[in-house]
Amino acid sequence: MGNSTDLNKSGLYRAGGVSALVLGISYIIITVLYVIGGALPGGVEEWLRHLAGHTDEWWSILGLSVLTDVLFLPVGWSIYTALKELDKNAAFAGVSFLVLFVVLDMAVTWPNYAALIDLGRKYAAAVDDSQRLALVAAATEVLSSKLFGIYTILMPSLGILIIGTVMLKGIFGKAAGFLGIVTGIIGIVSAVGPFFVSFLGMAVVITSVLTLTWLLLVGCKLIQLSRRKIYS
Repeated sequence: MGNSTDLNKSGLYRAGGVSALVLGISYIIITVLYVIGGALPGGVEEWLRHLAGHTDEWWSILGLSVLTDVLFLPVGWSIYTALKELDKNAAFAGVSFLVLFVVLDMAVTWPNYAALIDLGRKYAAAVDDSQRLALVAAATEVLSSKLFGIYTILMPSLGILIIGTVMLKGIFGKAAGFLGIVTGIIGIVSAVGPFFVSFLGMAVVITSVLTLTWLLLVGCKLIQLSRRKIYS
């Protein structure tokens, strides 16, 4: 029974580790695609022109982003399995925030971005100003929500922060724990800070780099765990 449990955990950790590494690599590719597409514009009509001129890049970004959301699920499950003996409630809470982020991202963010890409295509094909104005109005509605930053940045940041505090207790090592805590705190600042001080929104760049680093570190740690004897 013990050997069977060890093998099951080993397989789960391996799957979670590989998923975390692929997730991190996908984030790097997404960043490269953003760079290829150029700086994002400020105005709604400029957004539509930008999307119309970089349709392939944005469909690739959207597809990879959906993939990363899916990959968070085995990563979260393997993290919970590894940490539940240390603090079951905190591990569950942290992973729950990651799952909530995935659900909201898949249900709201990417359908909205798919709609924006399609609006950009239609904007490029519009034959008169009235059609363009209607498309700009539709895009304005999509982009007007202030909640994107809350659930796309705040939710995973809270999850990583809580998970980081549990990681400090062992198994993953102090580095992963401290990095998770720092990532979570800066992520929370980047999501909530702009409501009070606008320039704090720039912290999202730091959050993205730290999240990528944390995921790669966690992926390596999970693969290491899969290669050693696990005691239930």
